[in-house]
Amino acid sequence: MMEPRPARFPWWVYWLLLAVILLFALAPVLSVLVAGLLAEANGCVLNEGNTHPCLIGGTDWGGTLYVLFVLGWFALATLPLGGGALIVWLVVLIIHRIA
Repeated sequence: MMEPRPARFPWWVYWLLLAVILLFALAPVLSVLVAGLLAEANGCVLNEGNTHPCLIGGTDWGGTLYVLFVLGWFALATLPLGGGALIVWLVVLIIHRIA
């Protein structure tokens, strides 16, 4: 009789979890980058002191860019949490792969 073939390792689950962890950890940094690029491309002033008018396509996006820019402060929490989650992810991956 043939032995049953072992189940394939579920790599897709680990890649999906890695993407979620990275997206969570880097979301505030990405929001700052998007706000900065949009403001620079349209010649707008952007700082965390207060909002400045920024016309993009005839609409004032200054408040939205300000919020996206200030959301970068959440990186103080999400980057360490994401780093811890990456360590846990890697340990679980190694243990699962060995077992």
